[in-house]
Amino acid sequence: MRILSRLTQIALAFSLTLPLAACGPTRAEDAAIAACKSRSSAAIGGPFRLTSHTGAPITEASFKGRKTLVFFGYTFCPDICPVVLFNVGKAMEDIPEDKRPMTLFISVDPERDTPETLTQYIASNGFPKDIVGATGTLDELKEVNAAFKTPGFGRGKESDDAGGYLVSHASWLYLMNEDWTLDTFFNDSASAAEIARCINLLS
Repeated sequence: MRILSRLTQIALAFSLTLPLAACGPTRAEDAAIAACKSRSSAAIGGPFRLTSHTGAPITEASFKGRKTLVFFGYTFCPDICPVVLFNVGKAMEDIPEDKRPMTLFISVDPERDTPETLTQYIASNGFPKDIVGATGTLDELKEVNAAFKTPGFGRGKESDDAGGYLVSHASWLYLMNEDWTLDTFFNDSASAAEIARCINLLS
């Protein structure tokens, strides 16, 4: 009887702790929140002036008031750019519609990426629907790269797969907040699930 009574007490105590454990965040969730928030910075995302895929001028003020994902690339990019933008599009499926950020794709290949070229590119299947393509002069692009503290960009080696030549560029995906300062960032290997999870945690 004593053994049965003791087991009953243990079972009851354990059952009472279950709701408490279920209500609180797990260690993995705590770590994920900490990692997302530890990558914020007020020093990234300064002023810029570029031209959108519609031909209209845009600045950082065009995106204030809503979170925005920013990615530097170019339309002839053979692998990293389409993969990252596809993962962003996939991530949007797991983010509530009213929490989904815009996406700003900044081309660092002004020689080939005209507004018309960007318009066709950002309409690719799987890319985020709410996306803006942008380009500019070399000086304007250097300015926005500097604002994001990227290592810069430049024409690289010749390549048949890249429409004639490659362009070196940063491959970070930046999440800017409503005030146009950095909330967090992802590297180019971040999965759609990781992107969505982090954005949802910061919403």
